[in-house]
Amino acid sequence: MIPVAEALARVLALAKPLPAEAVPLAQAAGRVLAADALALRDQPPFAAAAMDGYAVAGEVRPGQVLRVTGTAQAGAAFAGRVGAGEAVRIFTGAPVPEGTTRIVIQEDVVRDGDRITLQEGLDAGPHVRPRGFDFAAGYRHAAPRRLKPADLALLAAMNCAAPVCARRPELALIATGDELVMPGEAPGPDQIVASNLFALKAMAEAEGARVRLLPIARDTEAALAEVLALAEGADVVATIGGASVGDHDLVARVAGARGLERAFYKIAMRPGKPLMAGRLGNAVMLGLPGNPVSAIVCGHLFLLPLLRALQGLPDPGPTLRRARLARDLGPNGPRAHYMRAKLTPAEGLPRIDPFAGQDSALLVPLAAADALLVRPIGEGPRAAGDEVDYIPL
Repeated sequence: MIPVAEALARVLALAKPLPAEAVPLAQAAGRVLAADALALRDQPPFAAAAMDGYAVAGEVRPGQVLRVTGTAQAGAAFAGRVGAGEAVRIFTGAPVPEGTTRIVIQEDVVRDGDRITLQEGLDAGPHVRPRGFDFAAGYRHAAPRRLKPADLALLAAMNCAAPVCARRPELALIATGDELVMPGEAPGPDQIVASNLFALKAMAEAEGARVRLLPIARDTEAALAEVLALAEGADVVATIGGASVGDHDLVARVAGARGLERAFYKIAMRPGKPLMAGRLGNAVMLGLPGNPVSAIVCGHLFLLPLLRALQGLPDPGPTLRRARLARDLGPNGPRAHYMRAKLTPAEGLPRIDPFAGQDSALLVPLAAADALLVRPIGEGPRAAGDEVDYIPL
């Protein structure tokens, strides 16, 4: 068995960054920007009003009376020039008229026909956003980064209609075993419903992958070989179950016959010891454990970092955070333990409380968990209040 950190390093070493492609901005949410985006214009492209009010020239004082000579609004600038004793009614976002130096906000003005009188308590202004206040032409929005809604707004303002993004990785998911049926089917007396497929699919799609759910592979070499053939063209092939050492564990044998170059098998962790990884043709292959919690925990630790690395994201591994134990824990054993746990906000670091039930078949605690408490190999007893590492879920 190898440590988790070494296993993750070997998985990431299998990842070859995917090619980039131009993506219409309306379809770029969640994609990973692969090349810097370049602003094609200043923003704003002109000096713009930051408040509703009146654009004026020169110094102003309370009691001053000015004549309103026109209106400026977003998309309809005032065409003339504003001189001494004059003002232009202006609305937020409108180009500031030539000759004006500030906006007097409408709350500081009393208007009578085409005359305004400036009131006591004028603020300092100027309520003008200069040209290029947000960014100038040539500004670079740096890659790599996963594009959030705010990034899309920025790219649109930069007039970047088709950012260059990493291609979305294709993931083929294969559940194995005679004991499995799909949700909605009627299980036999010795069968169960396949569950971890759907968690892994949702997790991978949240990381930008396109996911193919392939048919359940039954426990024969011919059946598994047939389903593996359907994974042709995928960037990642992840099998669930069949990667252990029992009589019916066929993944290593069948994949080996198809040319699998295995990087490792078995990790010093729980849940999830029987994890296999390697390269199968042009795809990275992960043989995930069959127990639901084991498969999903390994998905967080290995599958999601692999998908991030394929899209060119730096530091793709799970992020460790710190919390304080809510209760005493006994010593850990010879494998790193990733314990389902609940976080509670507290002053300073949050409190973390692992669930009593940690069996790798228990999905109820996993659904209630918002963290994995990380216990290193051979760690001694820990007391309530000790600082510990966790991975957010």
